[in-house]
Amino acid sequence: MFETRKNPDASRREYAFEVLRQAKVFVHVNDEIENRAHELTKKGIKTLDALHLASAEHVGADYLCTTDDKFLKKTKTLKDLKTKVISPIQLIEEITP
Repeated sequence: MFETRKNPDASRREYAFEVLRQAKVFVHVNDEIENRAHELTKKGIKTLDALHLASAEHVGADYLCTTDDKFLKKTKTLKDLKTKVISPIQLIEEITP
């Protein structure tokens, strides 16, 4: 929600809100998520990416899908992730029988 509100492009912002309205789960940041995000930032993950990943781990998500190549590359070097960070193409390959 935070990132979507900051999007200067009104049509993209509205589309993002439309997608978010379909979400079944919203994760509210708590101390556990903040602490894990802080650990991740110490390992070179950007702050908002770290919050996304810590939130995904907190709810037990199998995957966190991103198109951010730098984020993808950095997470491949980390061994203690509970959620697999993958690209959209990798996600399709993972879930397609």
